[in-house]
Amino acid sequence: MPLLRTGDLDLYHQVVGEGDPLVLVHGSWSDHTSWQPAIEAGTRRQDEDDLEALIERLGPAPAHVAGSSFGGSIALGLAARRPELFRSIAVHEPPLVAIVADDPDALGQLRSTRASMDAVLAHLGKGEYRQGARQFVEEVAVGPGTWDRLPAAVRETFVHNAPTWLDEQSDPDWAKIDTDALARRAAPVLLSGGTQSPVWSATILDRPAAALPRARRQTVEGAGHIPHVTHPRRYVAALTRFVRTS
Repeated sequence: MPLLRTGDLDLYHQVVGEGDPLVLVHGSWSDHTSWQPAIEAGTRRQDEDDLEALIERLGPAPAHVAGSSFGGSIALGLAARRPELFRSIAVHEPPLVAIVADDPDALGQLRSTRASMDAVLAHLGKGEYRQGARQFVEEVAVGPGTWDRLPAAVRETFVHNAPTWLDEQSDPDWAKIDTDALARRAAPVLLSGGTQSPVWSATILDRPAAALPRARRQTVEGAGHIPHVTHPRRYVAALTRFVRTS
Protein backbone atom coordinates (compact mmCIF):
# COMPACT_ATOMS: atom_id res chain seq x y z
CA MET A 1 0.00 0.00 0.00
CA PRO A 2 1.67 3.29 -1.11
CA LEU A 3 1.76 5.65 1.89
CA LEU A 4 3.43 9.03 2.19
CA ARG A 5 4.28 10.32 5.63
CA THR A 6 3.19 13.94 6.04
CA GLY A 7 3.13 15.45 9.55
CA ASP A 8 1.54 12.83 11.77
CA LEU A 9 -0.44 11.21 8.95
CA ASP A 10 0.21 8.42 6.48
CA LEU A 11 -1.32 9.68 3.21
CA TYR A 12 -2.53 6.98 0.83
CA HIS A 13 -1.96 7.63 -2.87
CA GLN A 14 -1.80 5.83 -6.21
CA VAL A 15 0.38 6.49 -9.23
CA VAL A 16 -1.01 5.41 -12.61
CA GLY A 17 -0.19 6.13 -16.25
CA GLU A 18 2.79 8.02 -17.62
CA GLY A 19 3.74 11.52 -18.80
CA ASP A 20 3.65 14.84 -16.96
CA PRO A 21 2.28 14.49 -13.41
CA LEU A 22 -1.38 15.31 -12.86
CA VAL A 23 -2.51 15.19 -9.23
CA LEU A 24 -6.18 14.25 -8.76
CA VAL A 25 -7.68 15.52 -5.50
CA HIS A 26 -11.00 14.07 -4.33
CA GLY A 27 -13.70 15.84 -2.35
CA SER A 28 -14.47 15.56 1.34
CA TRP A 29 -17.30 13.03 0.91
CA SER A 30 -15.35 10.64 -1.30
CA ASP A 31 -11.96 8.97 -1.65
CA HIS A 32 -9.49 8.11 -4.40
CA THR A 33 -11.91 5.63 -5.98
CA SER A 34 -14.16 8.49 -7.13
CA TRP A 35 -11.57 9.29 -9.81
CA GLN A 36 -11.56 5.77 -11.24
CA PRO A 37 -14.10 6.42 -14.04
CA ALA A 38 -11.99 9.34 -15.27
CA ILE A 39 -8.80 7.29 -15.08
CA GLU A 40 -10.37 4.45 -17.05
CA ALA A 41 -11.96 6.67 -19.71
CA GLY A 42 -10.65 5.34 -23.00
CA THR A 43 -8.98 7.18 -25.84
CA ARG A 44 -8.43 6.23 -29.45
CA ARG A 45 -4.69 6.18 -28.74
CA GLN A 46 -5.28 3.28 -26.35
CA ASP A 47 -7.18 1.43 -29.07
CA GLU A 48 -4.32 2.11 -31.47
CA ASP A 49 -1.85 0.73 -28.93
CA ASP A 50 -3.97 -2.43 -28.65
CA LEU A 51 -3.89 -2.86 -32.44
CA GLU A 52 -0.14 -2.24 -32.43
CA ALA A 53 0.40 -4.97 -29.83
CA LEU A 54 -1.83 -7.38 -31.72
CA ILE A 55 0.05 -6.95 -35.00
CA GLU A 56 3.45 -7.21 -33.34
CA ARG A 57 2.63 -10.28 -31.24
CA LEU A 58 0.76 -12.26 -33.87
CA GLY A 59 3.20 -11.26 -36.60
CA PRO A 60 4.89 -11.21 -38.86
CA ALA A 61 4.47 -7.55 -39.71
CA PRO A 62 3.66 -5.82 -41.94
CA ALA A 63 0.01 -6.90 -42.06
CA HIS A 64 -3.03 -6.17 -44.17
CA VAL A 65 -5.52 -4.36 -41.91
CA ALA A 66 -9.19 -3.61 -42.57
CA GLY A 67 -11.23 -1.38 -40.28
CA SER A 68 -14.87 -0.33 -40.34
CA SER A 69 -16.19 2.93 -38.90
CA PHE A 70 -14.22 3.82 -35.74
CA GLY A 71 -12.05 0.78 -36.43
CA GLY A 72 -10.94 2.54 -39.60
CA SER A 73 -10.00 5.60 -37.56
CA ILE A 74 -7.95 3.39 -35.25
CA ALA A 75 -6.11 1.80 -38.17
CA LEU A 76 -5.32 5.13 -39.83
CA GLY A 77 -4.26 6.69 -36.53
CA LEU A 78 -1.76 3.91 -35.87
CA ALA A 79 -0.54 3.95 -39.48
CA ALA A 80 0.37 7.60 -39.10
CA ARG A 81 2.69 6.63 -36.23
CA ARG A 82 3.83 3.10 -37.15
CA PRO A 83 3.65 2.74 -40.94
CA GLU A 84 6.01 -0.21 -40.93
CA LEU A 85 3.29 -2.36 -39.36
CA PHE A 86 0.99 -2.06 -42.39
CA ARG A 87 1.19 -3.77 -45.74
CA SER A 88 -2.15 -2.25 -46.72
CA ILE A 89 -5.02 -0.48 -45.01
CA ALA A 90 -8.70 -0.75 -45.96
CA VAL A 91 -11.14 1.51 -44.14
CA HIS A 92 -14.87 1.93 -44.54
CA GLU A 93 -16.34 5.29 -43.58
CA PRO A 94 -14.11 6.29 -40.66
CA PRO A 95 -16.01 9.04 -38.76
CA LEU A 96 -13.17 11.57 -38.93
CA VAL A 97 -15.46 14.56 -38.89
CA ALA A 98 -12.76 16.92 -37.64
CA ILE A 99 -11.04 16.91 -41.02
CA VAL A 100 -14.03 18.61 -42.64
CA ALA A 101 -14.40 21.26 -39.94
CA ASP A 102 -13.46 23.92 -42.53
CA ASP A 103 -16.18 22.82 -44.96
CA PRO A 104 -19.48 24.68 -44.36
CA ASP A 105 -21.44 22.31 -46.59
CA ALA A 106 -20.17 19.24 -44.76
CA LEU A 107 -20.89 20.84 -41.40
CA GLY A 108 -24.40 21.67 -42.52
CA GLN A 109 -24.95 18.07 -43.59
CA LEU A 110 -23.59 16.88 -40.26
CA ARG A 111 -25.89 19.03 -38.16
CA SER A 112 -28.82 16.63 -38.03
CA THR A 113 -26.49 13.69 -37.47
CA ARG A 114 -24.84 15.54 -34.61
CA ALA A 115 -28.25 16.11 -33.01
CA SER A 116 -28.99 12.38 -33.29
CA MET A 117 -25.61 11.53 -31.79
CA ASP A 118 -26.32 13.83 -28.85
CA ALA A 119 -29.64 12.06 -28.34
CA VAL A 120 -27.87 8.69 -28.42
CA LEU A 121 -25.35 9.94 -25.86
CA ALA A 122 -28.22 11.05 -23.62
CA HIS A 123 -29.74 7.55 -23.74
CA LEU A 124 -26.42 5.88 -23.00
CA GLY A 125 -25.65 8.29 -20.19
CA LYS A 126 -28.85 7.10 -18.49
CA GLY A 127 -28.01 3.46 -19.08
CA GLU A 128 -30.65 3.12 -21.81
CA TYR A 129 -28.38 1.06 -24.03
CA ARG A 130 -31.03 -0.60 -26.16
CA GLN A 131 -32.78 2.69 -26.95
CA GLY A 132 -29.44 4.31 -27.70
CA ALA A 133 -28.29 1.45 -29.91
CA ARG A 134 -31.52 1.52 -31.92
CA GLN A 135 -31.32 5.27 -32.44
CA PHE A 136 -27.65 5.06 -33.43
CA VAL A 137 -28.34 2.40 -36.06
CA GLU A 138 -31.42 4.10 -37.48
CA GLU A 139 -30.43 7.78 -37.34
CA VAL A 140 -26.63 7.81 -37.42
CA ALA A 141 -25.09 4.66 -38.87
CA VAL A 142 -27.49 3.09 -41.36
CA GLY A 143 -31.08 4.30 -41.71
CA PRO A 144 -34.72 4.03 -40.62
CA GLY A 145 -36.10 0.52 -40.25
CA THR A 146 -32.66 -1.12 -40.16
CA TRP A 147 -32.72 -2.12 -36.50
CA ASP A 148 -35.57 -4.58 -36.87
CA ARG A 149 -34.01 -6.10 -39.98
CA LEU A 150 -30.69 -6.86 -38.29
CA PRO A 151 -30.15 -10.40 -36.95
CA ALA A 152 -30.94 -10.64 -33.24
CA ALA A 153 -27.32 -11.50 -32.44
CA VAL A 154 -26.12 -8.34 -34.20
CA ARG A 155 -28.63 -6.20 -32.29
CA GLU A 156 -27.46 -7.70 -28.99
CA THR A 157 -23.86 -6.97 -29.93
CA PHE A 158 -24.75 -3.33 -30.50
CA VAL A 159 -26.46 -3.15 -27.11
CA HIS A 160 -23.58 -4.88 -25.34
CA ASN A 161 -21.00 -2.52 -26.85
CA ALA A 162 -22.96 0.70 -26.31
CA PRO A 163 -20.75 1.70 -23.34
CA THR A 164 -17.69 1.39 -25.60
CA TRP A 165 -19.09 3.99 -28.00
CA LEU A 166 -19.96 6.23 -25.06
CA ASP A 167 -16.38 5.87 -23.84
CA GLU A 168 -14.93 6.68 -27.27
CA GLN A 169 -16.94 9.87 -27.49
CA SER A 170 -15.27 11.15 -24.31
CA ASP A 171 -11.92 11.34 -26.16
CA PRO A 172 -11.47 14.91 -27.46
CA ASP A 173 -9.37 13.60 -30.36
CA TRP A 174 -11.72 10.82 -31.48
CA ALA A 175 -12.56 12.55 -34.78
CA LYS A 176 -9.07 13.74 -35.77
CA ILE A 177 -6.36 12.28 -38.00
CA ASP A 178 -2.91 13.48 -39.02
CA THR A 179 -3.30 13.44 -42.80
CA ASP A 180 0.16 14.99 -43.28
CA ALA A 181 1.79 12.09 -41.44
CA LEU A 182 -0.30 9.60 -43.39
CA ALA A 183 0.68 11.24 -46.67
CA ARG A 184 4.32 10.43 -45.96
CA ARG A 185 3.54 6.72 -45.57
CA ALA A 186 3.95 4.19 -48.33
CA ALA A 187 1.20 1.64 -47.62
CA PRO A 188 -1.70 1.55 -50.09
CA VAL A 189 -5.03 2.63 -48.59
CA LEU A 190 -8.55 1.68 -49.69
CA LEU A 191 -11.21 4.22 -48.70
CA SER A 192 -14.68 2.79 -49.14
CA GLY A 193 -18.18 4.14 -48.65
CA GLY A 194 -21.72 2.99 -49.29
CA THR A 195 -24.19 4.51 -51.72
CA GLN A 196 -26.81 4.67 -48.96
CA SER A 197 -24.62 6.59 -46.53
CA PRO A 198 -24.94 10.34 -45.86
CA VAL A 199 -23.20 12.71 -48.26
CA TRP A 200 -20.95 14.03 -45.50
CA SER A 201 -19.45 10.56 -45.10
CA ALA A 202 -18.19 10.69 -48.69
CA THR A 203 -16.89 14.22 -48.10
CA ILE A 204 -14.77 12.92 -45.23
CA LEU A 205 -13.28 10.27 -47.52
CA ASP A 206 -12.38 12.93 -50.08
CA ARG A 207 -9.74 14.46 -47.80
CA PRO A 208 -7.46 11.43 -47.26
CA ALA A 209 -8.14 10.33 -50.84
CA ALA A 210 -6.65 13.60 -52.06
CA ALA A 211 -3.80 13.63 -49.54
CA LEU A 212 -2.55 10.03 -49.69
CA PRO A 213 -0.45 9.16 -52.76
CA ARG A 214 -1.49 5.48 -52.80
CA ALA A 215 -5.15 5.89 -51.87
CA ARG A 216 -8.00 4.29 -53.79
CA ARG A 217 -11.72 4.97 -53.53
CA GLN A 218 -14.33 2.23 -53.57
CA THR A 219 -18.14 2.43 -53.48
CA VAL A 220 -20.17 -0.48 -52.16
CA GLU A 221 -23.43 -0.35 -54.11
CA GLY A 222 -26.61 -0.50 -52.04
CA ALA A 223 -24.72 -0.49 -48.75
CA GLY A 224 -24.45 1.96 -45.92
CA HIS A 225 -22.18 2.18 -42.88
CA ILE A 226 -21.86 -1.54 -42.10
CA PRO A 227 -21.48 -3.35 -45.45
CA HIS A 228 -19.72 -6.32 -43.84
CA VAL A 229 -23.05 -6.97 -42.07
CA THR A 230 -25.63 -5.88 -44.66
CA HIS A 231 -23.79 -6.66 -47.93
CA PRO A 232 -20.96 -9.02 -46.94
CA ARG A 233 -20.35 -10.55 -50.38
CA ARG A 234 -19.95 -7.20 -52.12
CA TYR A 235 -17.75 -5.87 -49.34
CA VAL A 236 -15.53 -8.95 -49.20
CA ALA A 237 -15.17 -8.96 -52.99
CA ALA A 238 -13.93 -5.36 -52.96
CA LEU A 239 -11.64 -5.99 -50.01
CA THR A 240 -10.20 -9.16 -51.55
CA ARG A 241 -9.43 -7.40 -54.84
CA PHE A 242 -7.63 -4.65 -52.97
CA VAL A 243 -5.56 -6.99 -50.79
CA ARG A 244 -4.55 -9.15 -53.74
CA THR A 245 -3.26 -6.14 -55.66
CA SER A 246 -1.48 -4.54 -52.73
